[in-house]
Amino acid sequence: MTEKKRVLFLCTGNSARSQMAEGLLRHLAGERFEVLSAGVVSSFVRPQAIAAMNELGIDISHHRSKSWDEFLDTPLDYVITVCDHANQRCPVFPGRVQRIHWSVDDPVISGSEEMQLEAFRRARDELQERIRAFTQKIGPLNSD
Repeated sequence: MTEKKRVLFLCTGNSARSQMAEGLLRHLAGERFEVLSAGVVSSFVRPQAIAAMNELGIDISHHRSKSWDEFLDTPLDYVITVCDHANQRCPVFPGRVQRIHWSVDDPVISGSEEMQLEAFRRARDELQERIRAFTQKIGPLNSD
């Protein structure tokens, strides 16, 4: 069996985009990847992110927000920043880490609950497309 590749998703607060990306990659290809997420700072996992992921049958309610400081000594294969702020502030991780940047719009907006949830759905769907493309480069995905 091939060793799993370790992927760390980063965003500003590890509250939405990186949390959804972690859940998506684990769901789509968790047998091939060890998936982690963190933020420039830790905060909390936004309920809208949990709700948007639940719509796909992916439960991230048990996730906790983490700072990237927790992973500075962790061997990684890929670091994927999912917002411009995290990309600009991203620290140097040890080893031969491949850095990838995806500029995904911040889903945190003001407005009605439905408008807010729709912004999270858009971010989730963009992340899902990018994750599918990322995993296709490495090998086939699960079909679910």
